Amino acid sequence: MKAPTSLPIFSSYKYDSKFYDEIFTDNNEVREVYETLFNLFSEYSVNDFANLNDKAKDAFFNQGITFQVYGDKETKEKIFPFDLFPRIIGYDEWQKIEKGALQRSKALNLFLWDLYHDQKIIKDKIVPIDLINSSVNFLKQMKGFNPPGGIYNHVSGTDLIKHSDGNHYVLEDNIRCPSGVSYVVGNRAALKRTLFGVFNHYQSYNVSDYGQNLLEIIESVKPKGVDIPKCVVLTPGVYNSAYYEHSFLAKQMGVELVEGRDLFIENDFVYMKTIRGLVRVDVIYRRVDDLFIDPLEFNKDSLLGVPGLFKSYMKGKVCLVNAPGTGVADDKAIYTYMPQIIKYYLDEEPILNNVHTYHCSRPDELKYVLENVDKLVVKPVDESGGYGISIGNKLTKEEIEKVKETIKASPRKYIAQPIMSLSTHATYIEDENSFEPRHVDLRTFTLLGKDKDFVLKGGLTRVALKRGNLIVNSSQGGGSKDTWVLKK
Repeated sequence: MKAPTSLPIFSSYKYDSKFYDEIFTDNNEVREVYETLFNLFSEYSVNDFANLNDKAKDAFFNQGITFQVYGDKETKEKIFPFDLFPRIIGYDEWQKIEKGALQRSKALNLFLWDLYHDQKIIKDKIVPIDLINSSVNFLKQMKGFNPPGGIYNHVSGTDLIKHSDGNHYVLEDNIRCPSGVSYVVGNRAALKRTLFGVFNHYQSYNVSDYGQNLLEIIESVKPKGVDIPKCVVLTPGVYNSAYYEHSFLAKQMGVELVEGRDLFIENDFVYMKTIRGLVRVDVIYRRVDDLFIDPLEFNKDSLLGVPGLFKSYMKGKVCLVNAPGTGVADDKAIYTYMPQIIKYYLDEEPILNNVHTYHCSRPDELKYVLENVDKLVVKPVDESGGYGISIGNKLTKEEIEKVKETIKASPRKYIAQPIMSLSTHATYIEDENSFEPRHVDLRTFTLLGKDKDFVLKGGLTRVALKRGNLIVNSSQGGGSKDTWVLKK
């Protein structure tokens, strides 16, 4: 690590004109929305900012804001890397993002309803049946079932990038158990503590109301005959990578955090064991994957779920958030059909564009991918956390051949996309004691309930902290920034 100096923090900043820099224009001028912030930060020396950065890390440590990293030999718990220089999104720009995220969530919910009922979109030959039947996330047990309120994806996360053309593109939709919202709220709290005077120069939307809105959403899908529902958050336990988030959201909503062993089924109702006796549970915000929620119905070896839980759900005695079987719709192979899905169910053009995607199950597209691996990003359709991704121009010839063999062994499991030019954002790099451009994306969070919907105004900006890296996930060494959505 270089020793701190008294130089201004942006004195050595150099952006790459090949990418869209969110702070500077091609003429090396500060963008209007960042002018006040840039001037305030420019008052700090590198030495001053290094001290502030240490304070922010202490704040995260004291709050217990951590995540798990799974290695080959051991699992480590780390403080979530947080950069003090926030990302700013103007009011007009956010309106498009919010409307686009909500549009996608609603279309995906209608798509799921159709898949588990009449399958009209398949009969009309918009989406091929083999793509659905071959998905490990399509649960035949859900066919014909009507979830409370007609909602499958109560919680959705939409991952966006800003390309070199200045436009936003959706990289993927996450509607199983999207994580990261706790870091959105934690980032805001840490930044306010560390740089309260800076924060007050902008009028941005609040993000701490997410928990209240989530509670209202899950309460809205309570079982029939229940007036005041008892809600809980179901976690796999302390060793899960997102355990901090599970406990955080339970506290935010004022509900119990439970593990499978805390619940049991009697007469098809779900009960929670407490020191005051048994309490009936009506809504479960589950952070346990489908195949582990009930050993009687799915994975018989699972110790994470509750025996008989799925039967209770089928009988309408409890509501599960998100609904089992939602994963079939956030399969990256289904992503390629999102423009058609939106048009089919909503009769609207997509507000947010997809990245052009090749699906390796199609022979002509497989041929193209195999011939151009060096120019593409290859992704497994059902992985998350940045695992299993291959970026062609970073691979050796031997690695490219290995990727080709992997794809050919199971084409259905892979998609490929052009190597997109993710925008860059000024980020403090500790080892260099300076600000440098780093690639960023944005995860928005959308809630769908029986009578309301909600998009959090200020999603999770994730940062690839390694120079030149395009993978922003925390599990791959990424960090995050506070995201300010400005009021009009």
